[in-house]
Amino acid sequence: MTAHARRLLTLALAGLVAAVITRRPEFAGLAAPAVLLLAAAHVQRPTGASLRVSLPEVVLVEGTTGEVAVTVSAPRAFEVEMRIEPADDIAVGLPLTLPAHRATGADGTPTRIADAETQTGVAALRGARLPFTPLRWGYRPVGAVVITLRDRYRLTEGRLLTQAPFINCRPQPAQMNSSIVLSRLPSRLGEHASRAAGEGGEFAGVREFVPGDRQRRINWPATTRLGTLHLSTFAAERTQNVVVIADATADVGEPGTTSLDLVLRAACGAITHYLARRDRVGVIVYASRLNWIGPGQGQRHFQRLADLLVSSPAGWERAAGLTRLPRAALPPGSLILAFTPLLDPRLVEAIRDLRERGFPVVVVDVLNAEPGHDRRRLTELTTRVWRLEQQAIRFSLTQIGVPVAHWDGKSSLDEPLAPYSKRTMVVHR
Repeated sequence: MTAHARRLLTLALAGLVAAVITRRPEFAGLAAPAVLLLAAAHVQRPTGASLRVSLPEVVLVEGTTGEVAVTVSAPRAFEVEMRIEPADDIAVGLPLTLPAHRATGADGTPTRIADAETQTGVAALRGARLPFTPLRWGYRPVGAVVITLRDRYRLTEGRLLTQAPFINCRPQPAQMNSSIVLSRLPSRLGEHASRAAGEGGEFAGVREFVPGDRQRRINWPATTRLGTLHLSTFAAERTQNVVVIADATADVGEPGTTSLDLVLRAACGAITHYLARRDRVGVIVYASRLNWIGPGQGQRHFQRLADLLVSSPAGWERAAGLTRLPRAALPPGSLILAFTPLLDPRLVEAIRDLRERGFPVVVVDVLNAEPGHDRRRLTELTTRVWRLEQQAIRFSLTQIGVPVAHWDGKSSLDEPLAPYSKRTMVVHR
């Protein structure tokens, strides 16, 4: 029995009881419409219904809207209501109902209900698109799809419940438009101007003509001014290897803006930016267990890196030594970008080891939370000691040539990295 039927029944009983108690027949007249509707209504029950639920896009980015496509085959006489009971960190919107069709048309193809015969036994296909928005990254369920069937008088209803497919939600990439370019680049064709002369498009200078040089490179203004043949030289365009270290050892802060959230968003933004510049990018996920993918290029490589960032650590091989990162994941001369809250001393030692091995390392600190305290003197002293330890860690990294920048998670990554992206980064061992 539906809520509407229960309300009619309550109204009818209340009117009849009031008429008996007060001995006033007008109260029975108030209950008469409800009684007649309950008595005269022909109760129908659906003989059967079929449901099809699909997810057109199983890979989404947090904050973007996806849709669950639902198709229900039910008798024409029943109304169909579709909705989603969302899981955690899932927001739902208003459903978009599609035009209804008959299950079987005259020529074997679906036809509109409006054009079909109005028979109570005719099965009809009802479709809807149920929008939802994932609010946080991860491999997570969308929720349950609830289908409710009601007759035309809303006296009987049936409910069907099924689970929607899971989605792979990736972090929202942080905005990043500028690049950190090293002074020494490997001999691979790319888009970064190097110090070596080559066939690039960026002007590097003028030199005297040597037999065997291309005449098309003759710089006529310099030749006319100096009286001898001079050529224009250009910088070679090279690519660089970038290795992104994502520190997943800690997850502190407010939900939605924790240190792990900021680490993954910043890492995803750096991967997206450098791959768009045709650099070779690799990822090292640093946690209690270690996993990595070596530098590469292309859209398929980006899919592998993005899946690695949000994958579960279950099943990863435990690293033999977490203070020394594997050599296979670090090509010589690679630029190392470490996104970390600097709370794990093992990662700090690993960064120092990378610097001693001659790698250029830039650390982006994403810690925006502090230990809570209850305003007692001992707790305040403990918090102060913790702050001094964090400052000491940053100072020690700076002293060995590892710059440390802080990112608040709201602005672009270009702001903390501006001192290192506006000029070529020269690294000494």
